[in-house]
Amino acid sequence: MRENGPVTSATRQPEIPTAAAPPRLIATDLDGTLLRDDKSVSPRTVAALAAAEDAGIEVFFVTGRPARWMDVVSDHVHGHGLAICGNGAAVVDLHGGPGAHRFVKVRELARKNALDAVRLLRDAAPGTVYAVEQTYGFHQEPAYPKLHLELPDNLLPAEQLLATGGPGDDEPVLKILAYHPDLDPDAFLTLARLAVGEHATVTRSSPSALLELSGPGVSKASTLALCCAERGISPAEVVAFGDMPNDVEMLTWAGRSYAMGNAHPAVVAAASGRTDANNEDGVAVVIERLLAERV
Repeated sequence: MRENGPVTSATRQPEIPTAAAPPRLIATDLDGTLLRDDKSVSPRTVAALAAAEDAGIEVFFVTGRPARWMDVVSDHVHGHGLAICGNGAAVVDLHGGPGAHRFVKVRELARKNALDAVRLLRDAAPGTVYAVEQTYGFHQEPAYPKLHLELPDNLLPAEQLLATGGPGDDEPVLKILAYHPDLDPDAFLTLARLAVGEHATVTRSSPSALLELSGPGVSKASTLALCCAERGISPAEVVAFGDMPNDVEMLTWAGRSYAMGNAHPAVVAAASGRTDANNEDGVAVVIERLLAERV
């Protein structure tokens, strides 16, 4: 997306202060950040990720995508193989390859919270339609548009999809997708956060009015913080990249963070640095510079 104009390239940023902690982990969003618009990973970016891991820096893919959509980077996991999916709702081991991903950690959205959020948002924004993401299943309301490259497992009202004994009752709910056909995306996000309150975490990563609702306190940032704590890695030792509102908390939490050249204005405001756009290998630009400064 191109909601704001071009921003300064990382190659023209001030030098990293000598007091900055050497990076131990790189956390990067995928769509609009690491991936080009055609959903490919450029050879330059593949090489930069491999060089970072060879230098002892862990790489985490941190995305709103569900685990089943991670085949786009399964060939580029190198040594680590872990990804944070669903905006923090799951930590997934990608080593098994497409269709064989293992869930390491799941932070589900309780069905009561989900039902409350659906009701509150439907009241606040009539015309909102929903889909339900689970660890393996995907369900949607009949009026939910064809936004995803897959067929839903069930077509039912959200209240039935989330009811006890409903479809996928034995599977955790990772997030709710809420779409409105008419509202401005940022206005819809603000309205939803006010309406839903503490029942769920609300964010967005799409240029359309499509919101993503996760469990209270669940975000890319909070799950990344848990993963880093398990490894003894501090926020100061993390370098993060992103382009959309669902990246803001992660970019604020990380010691060093970069908004892509194609980033949403809220991301530019949250990040400590800027880099080139996703189609111009902005992540690789920064990684190459960080590695050169370690020599």
